[in-house]
Amino acid sequence: MKILVAVKRVIDYNVKVRVKADRSDVDLANVKMALNPFCEIAVEQAVRLKEQGIATEILVVSIGNKSCEEQLRTALALGADRALRIDTEAAPDALSVARLLAKVAEAEQPDLILLGKQAIDSDNNQTGQMLAALLDRPQATFASEVKIDGKTLQVTREVDGGLQTLNVTLPAVVTTDLRLNEPRYASLPNIMKAKKKPLEVKTAEALGVTVASNITLVSVEPPAQRSAGIKVGSVAELVEKLRNEAKVIA
Repeated sequence: MKILVAVKRVIDYNVKVRVKADRSDVDLANVKMALNPFCEIAVEQAVRLKEQGIATEILVVSIGNKSCEEQLRTALALGADRALRIDTEAAPDALSVARLLAKVAEAEQPDLILLGKQAIDSDNNQTGQMLAALLDRPQATFASEVKIDGKTLQVTREVDGGLQTLNVTLPAVVTTDLRLNEPRYASLPNIMKAKKKPLEVKTAEALGVTVASNITLVSVEPPAQRSAGIKVGSVAELVEKLRNEAKVIA
């Protein structure tokens, strides 16, 4: 079984995001970047399937400029076999990303495609669903458990009312949720080995896809500042402040 995993370079989730002074975008200058956490979970799941003897090859794909290769090497150090970077300086929207991944999938013919359910920067939660539609493959989103039996994929996903279990036939597209697994740390020997693993670069033009975005970023605003909380000495004081200061009760 061949597994294709799509990964994205994002601001490290431990970093406090800064907004540019002109509110045009997020400030990326001297900011630590990392694998999108949901993508990292997808890579971990692929590696676990390979360790179980179910998967034979893992291909990781990222879309962007040369800086994305850092995250691809991280995925290789975590256990992926080879990597592909689709070179583009433009910022593609979810549909363009899905079209590029579809072209790669058509060429590679993976039995399973794993993606994080969403990226923590754009927060769109669209690419996996669009990719499944373009490939006309069954999909299972928000996976919290994955089991494979031959050509049948059983996915447990969290829904509002509890857990939902789906059976889909491979080849399929699956997006991963937080509770699916806990990603491992890359060991130093594996980091060194990752430097020698194959990393191929293709252009969007070579894949026959015109990268574009139908989304216009109007402005970015930082979260509103919250005032510090206070302690009150009695219920009467609490009611007084709620009525006269917060004005949330009459």
